Amino acid sequence: MVDTFKHKGMRKQLIEELREKGIRDNRVLEAFDAVPRHFFLDLAFEKQAYSNMAFQIGAGQTISHPYTVAFQTELLELQPKEKVLEIGTGSGFQTSILCEMGVKVFSIERQRELALKSKNIIHQLGYTPKLYYGDGYAGKATFAPFDKILVTCGAPFIPDALLDQLKVGGILVIPIGEGAKQIMTKIVKKSATDFTKQEFGDFSFVPMLARTAK
Repeated sequence: MVDTFKHKGMRKQLIEELREKGIRDNRVLEAFDAVPRHFFLDLAFEKQAYSNMAFQIGAGQTISHPYTVAFQTELLELQPKEKVLEIGTGSGFQTSILCEMGVKVFSIERQRELALKSKNIIHQLGYTPKLYYGDGYAGKATFAPFDKILVTCGAPFIPDALLDQLKVGGILVIPIGEGAKQIMTKIVKKSATDFTKQEFGDFSFVPMLARTAK
């Protein structure tokens, strides 16, 4: 994997574009500068790696638009050393952004092909999240509660398991809805039974797979 001056220059341009689109958290922007997005894409897309586009990554899945990744990450209000559960490892790019921001990441991927591929790239970059092949709807109760939970696929509803595994005071960011568009939703857990919800408009994600991994 090669990261040239040209790649670094394109990342700087992308960061300015993200800033213009409203991303304000400098830690998020610094993470985008540190993680080479082209490592997560097929070589055929290398020149477009730093444009604000989504790309197919295999198994019917995509790597999200950089703006979507940045927006979701900013909504999490991450603090160093927090414990974060990610549902949908995908390409591993979002996972790497989280790791770069100094949080402890637990990530679940439903597609075995992607789970194996992303693990290789993430580890080559030197990040050490806990990666699992399994059912995102079930979360990871063994390591709960989590300070933050991020869902990177379109969920038809909010899984109860994720709410249960969220720490009181914690934040869940999840795109909710079936079909082509989902509503980006931020949920804050006020108590074991009390939650607040904010909505942030339409986004487009691949659907969250329902069947338990075998």
